[in-house]
Amino acid sequence: MLHSPRLLLVLLLVLPASSAAQDAHNHAAPEKLGVVSFPISCQPEVQQQFDRGVALLHSFAYADARSAFQGVAEQDERCAMAHWGIAMTYFRQLWDPPILPETISSAQKEIQRAQQFGANSERERNFIKALAELYQNANSVPYSTRALNYERAMSALVSQNTADLEANVFYALALLADSSPTDKTHSKQKQAASLLEPLYRSHPQHPGIPHYLIHAYDNAEMAPRGLRAAKAYAQIAPSAPHALHMPSHIFTRLGLWDDSVASNLAAAKAAQQQGDTGEELHAMDYLVYAYLQSGRDSEADHVVQQLQGMSGLDAADFKVGYAYTAMPIRLAVERSDWAGAAKIVSPEGVPPHVAAIAVWARGMGLSRTGRVAGAQTEADRLRQIETQLRASDNQSTSDYWAAQVHILLREVMAWSAQAGGKYEEAVTLLRDAADQEDGIEKLAVTPGPIVPAREELGYLLLEQNHPELAATEFQTALANAPGRRGALQGAARAAQLSSHK
Repeated sequence: MLHSPRLLLVLLLVLPASSAAQDAHNHAAPEKLGVVSFPISCQPEVQQQFDRGVALLHSFAYADARSAFQGVAEQDERCAMAHWGIAMTYFRQLWDPPILPETISSAQKEIQRAQQFGANSERERNFIKALAELYQNANSVPYSTRALNYERAMSALVSQNTADLEANVFYALALLADSSPTDKTHSKQKQAASLLEPLYRSHPQHPGIPHYLIHAYDNAEMAPRGLRAAKAYAQIAPSAPHALHMPSHIFTRLGLWDDSVASNLAAAKAAQQQGDTGEELHAMDYLVYAYLQSGRDSEADHVVQQLQGMSGLDAADFKVGYAYTAMPIRLAVERSDWAGAAKIVSPEGVPPHVAAIAVWARGMGLSRTGRVAGAQTEADRLRQIETQLRASDNQSTSDYWAAQVHILLREVMAWSAQAGGKYEEAVTLLRDAADQEDGIEKLAVTPGPIVPAREELGYLLLEQNHPELAATEFQTALANAPGRRGALQGAARAAQLSSHK
């Protein structure tokens, strides 16, 4: 039966872990992951380790969380919730892809073990049942359907246990994971925030609550509301590199570049110390972005040089491959180094929607240097990638990325038309790209487009000597992405040219 109520476990105390985990973390100070209490009906001696696993899970430290839950399973062989926890670590809810195809079988086996052992409370059985919805028939039922089934099961769990903290927090995360990037009303983000905000007031040291609030507010409409959570999360769980990085999502949205730099310097350092290459590169990408927006180009260049000195990077891993590809492109394109952009080559093995960014960079570099034929060749490559993505079986993310590639294609076509003297066509193409881009939210793994299409449209209009029209586009671009250096410089140039007309 469920253990009697107990004091919240304060995970900022020294926590037991395997010697291997301690060596990997190598913390000079006691581990600090926040305050989590998730009572389970397993043997009392595993409760603390289980809570630690949940805390790690809430900071997306999936590998370490898996080790923690496996440790629980080793201590209590019939602890069903230990196997629920292991299965949860294969569900990377806000990453791309959310479930790696090669892990589905392992996750299904863990859920089956949890169901076979059986839990001693209806609450625990409902957690297991909800997650089983996600993995059931994974090879035949689309992910989007299974994710919605999981979200609905978590909603039912909350309705039966309205005061259950962890049920509410995981339900909020399920809402965020199932939100549509084309829903500019942000309905599910607002629903998640309405669940989390009251919990934040009553549980200010819980790591998942500010983390998921940051994700809920990671859009132009609501970003100012996320500043409190952004400033708190890194202090709550500083032992998790992701917690050190996450505040920069809000800092980036608000143009707080110095804050973003500090956040990602700390995150990259911690990730490197813990051997988390994906998190290290993710932080480095945001760091390059922030450096460039604040005019610290030499420091951005230094980060890219560090990247080029790294070996053994798994470019097929989206989180690694995206950052690995994007950083050098940011450096070239943000500085209008079009000759350099034309020479960009994507790392070997990256997914096609990541390779598309490198194709776009080459197309932009060629068109901006007047080499229209070469730019058209890159446009053809983008068409091929878009077609490939639309034909993919994995519609959970391929439709989103096909739309993104279509936008990149329109941008290359627009600048090619401009180079070829087809000025009206260029404006039409780029305005269409900007309108499409403004209608789609970015995924959590990126700071945003390499350069927003709306900002590009402003520069195109400047080249066509329409500074008043350009000023309007730069104003919109800055409303969507405050503090971007390119848009600020473009707006200043448009104002200067307008005053001389």
